[in-house]
Amino acid sequence: MTSQPQPVPGAPTGAEGCPFTGAVVRRDGQQETVHEWTLEDFRALEFDPFLAGLLRDAPVARIRLPFGDGTAWLTTRYEDVKQASADPRLSRAALVDREVTSGSPHAIAAKHAALNYADPPRLTTMRSVVARAFTGRSMQRLRPMAQRTVDRLLDEMERQGPPADLMEHLHGPFPLSVVCDLLGVPQKERERMSSWADVIMTPRPAPARSKKAQRTVRDVVVALIERRRTEPADDLGGVLAAALEEGEITLDEAVSLATAILVSGAHAVRNNSANMVYALLTHPEQLARLRAAPGLLPQAVDELLRWIPHRNGVGIPRIATEDLEIGGVRIRRGDAVYSSYLAANRDPAVFGAPEVLDLDRGPMAHLSFGYGPHHCVGSMLARMESEIMIGALLERYPRLALAGPPEDMTWQRGGLIRGPEVLPVTW
Repeated sequence: MTSQPQPVPGAPTGAEGCPFTGAVVRRDGQQETVHEWTLEDFRALEFDPFLAGLLRDAPVARIRLPFGDGTAWLTTRYEDVKQASADPRLSRAALVDREVTSGSPHAIAAKHAALNYADPPRLTTMRSVVARAFTGRSMQRLRPMAQRTVDRLLDEMERQGPPADLMEHLHGPFPLSVVCDLLGVPQKERERMSSWADVIMTPRPAPARSKKAQRTVRDVVVALIERRRTEPADDLGGVLAAALEEGEITLDEAVSLATAILVSGAHAVRNNSANMVYALLTHPEQLARLRAAPGLLPQAVDELLRWIPHRNGVGIPRIATEDLEIGGVRIRRGDAVYSSYLAANRDPAVFGAPEVLDLDRGPMAHLSFGYGPHHCVGSMLARMESEIMIGALLERYPRLALAGPPEDMTWQRGGLIRGPEVLPVTW
């Protein structure tokens, strides 16, 4: 039986004095603390003090999120997160028929056909199909198209003149264009796709609207795959249609894969690339370093990926299929386990002065794209897009700056992925 939430005497305190709130519960005769994670919106790129506190004082902790049932474990240290992400005893497929405590009122993807809810060997098959569209050859094909798109978008922005909103002129249309080129989405469907993706990935304020947007995007994707079955092409839609014809995947799986890549590609890259530009413009010494050494750009993108807290809360959990131990804590069969890649990227045991943005940090194995069997298949594309956007801005605008004080900027609220609503700049 669980008591009402209350501050726990002697419980650790998060960064900036933010206390962990929770309830004391009894399990198998043992007393445990459940930490309530309310998923507040934070200013700009402020790191969640709840995560900072757990990383420091309770690296494997029991938590409760705003939606769903029960409690779950949360791992925050780098090595524990890697273990939880790769241990075959922790299953995503076991989530399909489970409701667990969650940061979203509903699942973003259809559980019964989604890549994120599969385990090997089914997961391996689905990933191998998608990977055919993310080869080095494919990126070489997409890169000049992407560069032309950036040049066109920035030409249009210059014609309007400063100040201008980079969300409107670059970070919104560019990732959408690239992912639609990857998939083969017709031009007439592209304008609406960006707003649909934003609604899907912001489910807390309007769950019904988010579900409706999911259905709309699904209809577009179904039509795309069906068209590619009769009109083959060298794009992801064509790859999925061919795999469907060969019986490697089902129609539901093909639709789920295309939808996930479309939504995350349009929304996540949109926000995180804007976060990167904001971070550089508010860290002038790092911006100057990058301008002085443009060859640092790939390394700089990786450091920005590590440092930026790009999402609210945490992603999709796994279910323990047998008893195991993580970080000295016993996880029982049936327990849900979340892993925070954001917290792992701030682990001082792995990254010196992790709270500091340092473009000279050098090669690093950050976990921003996940780890293990569910490592993001689109990581190569996301890196390429970020490099093209940042590179173009630095080359064209030696005086690029925010068009106003950083504290006056407005940021999105209630979304799964963090980012600015507008990013006004001058040059």
